[in-house]
Amino acid sequence: MEKPYEVIDHTADIGIIVRGNTVEELFEKAAYAMFDLITDAEKIDAIGKYRVSVSSPTLEDLLVDYLSELLYVFSVEYCVMCDFNVIIHKTDDGYFLKGVALGEPLNKEKHNIKLEIKAVTYHELEINLKEGYAKVLFDI
Repeated sequence: MEKPYEVIDHTADIGIIVRGNTVEELFEKAAYAMFDLITDAEKIDAIGKYRVSVSSPTLEDLLVDYLSELLYVFSVEYCVMCDFNVIIHKTDDGYFLKGVALGEPLNKEKHNIKLEIKAVTYHELEINLKEGYAKVLFDI
């Protein structure tokens, strides 16, 4: 299967570029890409559900906060995810994201860890809705 993202090599970081027709699609693909960098996302079964809601003043902040929340769940609850659905609303204070991520508990025999992502960064972060892409770098 062709990956729904491009990898960007960067000193001490790794990045992704995702393309989509909506802001929701960009966020969903970015989340998938992050977990596919961590482990092979195609080997993750969508048997458990994790709900997420995040508010942020800008879309860029919202993307970092959303991915950071998912990374936190992975780091603390040892849950890997493969399927993402988000709804994003503009609010008086910025943006609100409500979403569901599907996945399963980490199984080290099934889910080979390829990369340890320490954090989602703001470095070179970009969301361009007009051209339909988002760029995110991860600290590794």
